[in-house]
Amino acid sequence: MAVTRPRGRPKSFHDKTAENTIQALDRALMILKVVSESSGLTLTELASRTDQSVPTVYRVLTTLQTHGFVEMEEPGQLWHVGGGAFRVGSQFLRRTKVVERARAPMDRLMRATGETANLGVEMRDQVLFLSQVETHETIRAFFPPGTLGPMHVSGIGKALLAWYPEERVRQIAAAGLPRFTAQSIGAEAQLLADLAATRTRGYAIDDEERAEGMRCVAAPIFNAHGEPIAGLSVSGPAFRLTAEKAAEIGALVRAAADEVTEATGGRAG
Repeated sequence: MAVTRPRGRPKSFHDKTAENTIQALDRALMILKVVSESSGLTLTELASRTDQSVPTVYRVLTTLQTHGFVEMEEPGQLWHVGGGAFRVGSQFLRRTKVVERARAPMDRLMRATGETANLGVEMRDQVLFLSQVETHETIRAFFPPGTLGPMHVSGIGKALLAWYPEERVRQIAAAGLPRFTAQSIGAEAQLLADLAATRTRGYAIDDEERAEGMRCVAAPIFNAHGEPIAGLSVSGPAFRLTAEKAAEIGALVRAAADEVTEATGGRAG
């Protein structure tokens, strides 16, 4: 007989009011987030950025330091995110089989194309990069795990958007389509046309839209319901990953993405 595990939810579980939050924990997580988004901040700078008093921020930092979530670099007394935060955050990857199943296809993609292979998912209308297999070339694309980026100028982002319901795409577009280069998509109609082309050929192209001189080709991974849940991509400098090579690489990326879809029990949308 299966044992039913107690869920441990209080009666007020569905109460989302401010009274049902722990203010000290909320403050600590806010400070940790600011630390993680910087390349090192002093105590005074952290207090200013979080609008907290210096003594409060110091107490939070020393508590987080005890658990390894932050660490202080003595020269300049700069605070950085610590190894403990990485160990806890990396457990996110264990929630899905996609990361594990995608590793071998990504390695083969990198070897076949000579360029960096990436895996990403959508998080709060942005692309979250989960994994990467880097090329050995000196000049290469680099998206460390945990990097967030806009969907409309990302190969993986557009590969996911192309199979999203149009209403969802319009909602994301309504929040803004900032331009980063002369090639960036900046209008909803332009984005919809690009996504239609993506569906036709089976893969998306970031044609120097996020960064000048960098090109990316991506394809979606689907779940058992035919919904896009992740994307695989190959990215590299435009002088190597040329527009002419995009079709060849696109076929390889799509085949790799389909392999992961099948390996995780999904079906193409």
